[in-house]
Amino acid sequence: MPDDMEPTSQKQVTLIPCDRIRILNPRVRNRRTFEAMVENIARIGLKRPITVAPRAGTDPQEYDLVCGQGRLEAFIELKQHQIPAIVIEADESQCLVMSLVENCARRQHNPIDLMREIGSLRERGYNDRQIGEKIGVSYEYVNMIAGLLEKGEERLVSAVETGLLPLNLAIQISKTDAKGAQKALMDAYTQKKLRGRKLTLVRRLIQQRELRGPQIKSNALGRRVAKRALTSEGLVRAYQQEAARQKLLIKKAELAQSRLMFVREAFRKLCADEHFMTLLRAEGLETMPADLAQAVTDGPSS
Repeated sequence: MPDDMEPTSQKQVTLIPCDRIRILNPRVRNRRTFEAMVENIARIGLKRPITVAPRAGTDPQEYDLVCGQGRLEAFIELKQHQIPAIVIEADESQCLVMSLVENCARRQHNPIDLMREIGSLRERGYNDRQIGEKIGVSYEYVNMIAGLLEKGEERLVSAVETGLLPLNLAIQISKTDAKGAQKALMDAYTQKKLRGRKLTLVRRLIQQRELRGPQIKSNALGRRVAKRALTSEGLVRAYQQEAARQKLLIKKAELAQSRLMFVREAFRKLCADEHFMTLLRAEGLETMPADLAQAVTDGPSS
């Protein structure tokens, strides 16, 4: 195991001046993520020291950064002159390689795994306020997330943590049925809380929640469980479900077509009424969209 990977408790942590640390392998990071890191460090402090290596031939002593660019930049942003660091012995090329390895090996946490930790901390006896202080969020946020987890609403919690779904909307959806969830979705659209691709993704999430349940199936490592082998019964069932879905789409299309035909015929008859057209001209409303005007002048469909 490389020295950098040893437990922090086995190493000496010292305060290093921020302006004496050189970043060998700088990364461009998301501004929003960086601001969240700065706020978190300002609120609860640095959870893990950075790792540096002394640079040869410098006086006063300067250092090369091995890992912890985000933490270092957050300290600089907070006007801190020194940062806790673990000092290891490595030359510049070794530091660069270790920095690259650290970036590649950085674990991308599944949001639901992080949120499950709230449940684990609760089980260990911590209250919501203590948990909020530990992870750098408000008491109310922990309380609402824990409430969703207690109901088994892991899909909604994951959507909240990835920024797909506002927390208050997730709670609203968790308290209602499928029809109520669709209404909540329409209200969010009307209030401009969800638009475009996010709206499509949330609608799909609600459908998955209805079909597969609120929980996300995973194994102990947080990975998705391998799919079961497809049987003939499963294939027939999948075919029947897809056929039912296609029939529903056809019914919806036929209903939309009949309503459009009704509207077109209504406009055609109204436009043929000279008294009605005179009234529209008097109000300055005689024009209409080109597609609608074309449909009206074409007459009834065959």
